[in-house]
Amino acid sequence: MNLPAFADLLASRGLRLLSGSHAVPVELLIQLPDATIVRFTARGTTLRLRRYSPDALTAITIAAECGCGDHHPQTGPTRVALMRYAVPLDERTIDGELLFGWRHHEAGLLRLPDAATHFFTLLDQLHSPARQLVGVA
Repeated sequence: MNLPAFADLLASRGLRLLSGSHAVPVELLIQLPDATIVRFTARGTTLRLRRYSPDALTAITIAAECGCGDHHPQTGPTRVALMRYAVPLDERTIDGELLFGWRHHEAGLLRLPDAATHFFTLLDQLHSPARQLVGVA
């Protein structure tokens, strides 16, 4: 599965894959039906899904190589990204070391089809209330 195929799968569920997403290593920016943004990453031994306010998105314009305007446009393409200091509204993680015995950077080696399974698991957990540990006296 490549990013366009994954974008179609998301669209069938009412989700929108945003530009700035990468298949290797997996880093996805996705807009949910309520306009909030989720960022899914697979790094080290952790799979992480963070949800952000729609206001956390920004657009970055990449400068052209020479920018002279004679034979190249002065500005390059625009990329969507999260603002540098955006604070997540909530977060869900999968600890690969605990669940799968990963030791180094196995999450970063996941291909998009394998990571997508974990993405949907975390997305389902995002819509359920977080479990809280309560101390008992």
